[in-house]
Amino acid sequence: MKQWRNESGAAAVEFALVVPLLLLLLLGIIEFGRVFNAQMQVTAAAREAARVMAIQKQADLSIATAVADAPGLTPALTPGQVAVAPGSCTTSTDATVTVTYSLRLVAGLFGSSIPLTGRAVMRCGG
Repeated sequence: MKQWRNESGAAAVEFALVVPLLLLLLLGIIEFGRVFNAQMQVTAAAREAARVMAIQKQADLSIATAVADAPGLTPALTPGQVAVAPGSCTTSTDATVTVTYSLRLVAGLFGSSIPLTGRAVMRCGG
């Protein structure tokens, strides 16, 4: 006759061993999604600011456009994080807009923050 062992706590032990790995994986997916989203917003803000600089030829308006075009960033993008070169746009020159942003990570497992950079170049005058 075969004896049956009591396995009433086996599922709880297996669950306790697997849960930390699953939580780490979940936090990694969440952090990657946040970083990817912020990078897309920073790049889009730089692209829109370069377009405004190439057409309007006003650096202040270009910087304001970059700040307004990234509303989902927390903390918000500031004018000090947007660089426009050259300061004046003439025909047949390139307007370069660089947006730098430091994204704070939620979990802190992969560091406290990640620096992100968006850069766009457009020919002045259309």
